Amino acid sequence: MRKAVLALGLLALAGCHRMKQSREDPAVLASVNGEVLTRTEFEHQLSREIESTDAAPPTPEQLAPIKRALMDTLVQRMLLLQVAREKNVTVPPEDVDRAVLRVRADYPTDGFDQALSQAHLSLAELKKDQEAALTVLKLFEQEVYPRVGVTEDEIHDYFDAHEADFTEPEQVHAAQIVVKELDEAKHVQQLLRQGQSFADLARKYSLSADARVGGDLGFFPRGRMPPPFDAVCFKLGVGQVSDVVSTEYGFHLFKLLAKRPARKQDFAQARQEIEHRLLERKRARAQADYVQALKAKAQIQINEAALAALTAPSTERPVQP
Repeated sequence: MRKAVLALGLLALAGCHRMKQSREDPAVLASVNGEVLTRTEFEHQLSREIESTDAAPPTPEQLAPIKRALMDTLVQRMLLLQVAREKNVTVPPEDVDRAVLRVRADYPTDGFDQALSQAHLSLAELKKDQEAALTVLKLFEQEVYPRVGVTEDEIHDYFDAHEADFTEPEQVHAAQIVVKELDEAKHVQQLLRQGQSFADLARKYSLSADARVGGDLGFFPRGRMPPPFDAVCFKLGVGQVSDVVSTEYGFHLFKLLAKRPARKQDFAQARQEIEHRLLERKRARAQADYVQALKAKAQIQINEAALAALTAPSTERPVQP
């Protein structure tokens, strides 16, 4: 399952200190400016981390770096959320709901609840994780990203050095309608044959998140979508609607809206993508510097003895309400 825990980057905890022996409490694994991370909370997150992969349970040697990486991530998240609270950075509930819907859309019809169960993750916990991720992103957008920019010279230099990278493969622009049952797909197919609008029927019947935009999948090359999508969409003529296609997500109808042949981009065509790449790199560096500056001023203590003593949690942990 895609990790719902915020991926903040596993940076070294500069400025962290081992808890003094007289203050060590085995029930507390870390303290960030007085806010504690309990053993119970950490074990639950560790269980989710281990369950998020299909690998065999880690050995003690393999578990040690997993625990350290998770501790780094959780401490960093605690610190950033503290700063967000100080600066009154909040996220509207509707934004959190939309984020959860985007996560749900990545799974087949019945796969979302099963994935939550396998990851020992409740819907409430997923919402909390998404709220934390959005809050930290908003903090970065407010405090970090406005100070980052890309110059025209940097964009030109990048294009000159990577010109061969800007060759676009063949792409198609398609829309889909996906429903749960074959009978319903046949019904929608009949309505299309009667002349009803594909986009309107997608908004009315489709279960996919793209239903709100008429099922529009945008342009995509081979390999970006699931294999059945490519197998159908790249064979359709422009304006043509496919027969019913069965996948693990349900029953689909596809309509090809346009085709774009393979082409080599010139600078004007590549400029926006280059600017985006460079901006993302600079933002990542600025974000890391911002976090390190916060850590240098923070009071962060790790109970190293208690952390080292933790063993791999049971995979049968119940989902918390």
